[in-house]
Amino acid sequence: MSSTGESSAANPCPLPEATAPPAARRVPAARRRSEEVGYRGPTACAAAGITYRQLDYWARTGLVEPSVRPAHGSGSQRLYSFRDVVVLKIVKRLLDTGVSLQNIRTAVRHLRSQGSGVLSQMTLMSDGATVYECSSPDEVAELLQGGQGVFGIAVGVVWRDVEGALAQLHAECVDTGETIVRDNPADELARRRNRAG
Repeated sequence: MSSTGESSAANPCPLPEATAPPAARRVPAARRRSEEVGYRGPTACAAAGITYRQLDYWARTGLVEPSVRPAHGSGSQRLYSFRDVVVLKIVKRLLDTGVSLQNIRTAVRHLRSQGSGVLSQMTLMSDGATVYECSSPDEVAELLQGGQGVFGIAVGVVWRDVEGALAQLHAECVDTGETIVRDNPADELARRRNRAG
């Protein structure tokens, strides 16, 4: 994405170009709660509203790779974090509105570099050519008044949508591989797996 124009803390600004996504790092046990749970591909697809074909393609091309466990050869299962699923849903929305893949890649790198508290307050706006980060209602209004903004994605709303969807879907304990059964009476398969294992 181009970062033309002036930017300041009070004005919405185009997302910065990043050279590479931040390196994965281990989080201390006291802060690992969300990292202890992962979601398999079908669950990530259901929560993000995408097809498995999209998920597979995005992982193979490096657009959105699973941060918990990548696939290693035939038969291995990718495992996505909660945050990965949020990013998947945002990517889908950006693609649906016609944002270019290059701009989406920049937006993904930017989203991955932000802390959870920042994400929940962020709104992504786009004029079709550039994706902007807005962190206050004033920045959104300023962008709209300038005639630049065409659509927006409130990341906090996406976060809550994914949270609600995943609360009904099964997860996997990262350390043990055990399926964490959620309150979904229609899925007897996961219960049987846990009883058999």
